[in-house]
Amino acid sequence: MLLFVGLGNPTPDSENNRHNVGFKIIDNINKKFSLSKQKPKFKGLLTTGNINNKKIYAIKPLTFMNNSGICIRELIEYFKINAEDVIVFHDDLDVELGKIKVKFGGSSAGHNGIASIDKFIGKDYSRVRIGIGKPKNGIEVADYVLQNFDEDETDGIERISDSITESISILVEKKLDLFSSTVNNKQ
Repeated sequence: MLLFVGLGNPTPDSENNRHNVGFKIIDNINKKFSLSKQKPKFKGLLTTGNINNKKIYAIKPLTFMNNSGICIRELIEYFKINAEDVIVFHDDLDVELGKIKVKFGGSSAGHNGIASIDKFIGKDYSRVRIGIGKPKNGIEVADYVLQNFDEDETDGIERISDSITESISILVEKKLDLFSSTVNNKQ
């Protein structure tokens, strides 16, 4: 049993923000693998299904980015999911746009959604860090992550989202390094 978590903010005007790339990944996985219809549960939108004969729960927390851990803790306690079986998809400023880095554990690196999850379930879970690039022209980080992707960036994010979804069976097996190289080499 695995829990996929996509981080983002639940407002309609946030849908195409850089900060919402985790939501986009979950939506893509749900569509490709015909997971159940999204239902509001555990302060998030939950879907379930199977990938590679493994039970998958996928959630988009509705608690807003900075409180994502509240949703995750409720869900893992209810379904008795170990933190080691949680995989979080989130935006990352320190990764080149359209690339990913994958790691198990570690620091939040200033990402408030990850810091919230760390607070509520600890740090022993996997993170798929989706690159959104760094702000330019003196734009503040908080403003940058809440901006929509421009047209060129949207194409790159759609490509990486498709690559992640096409390679998800590797991630389900927790082969993090192989998953990362496979996804990045498809670009």
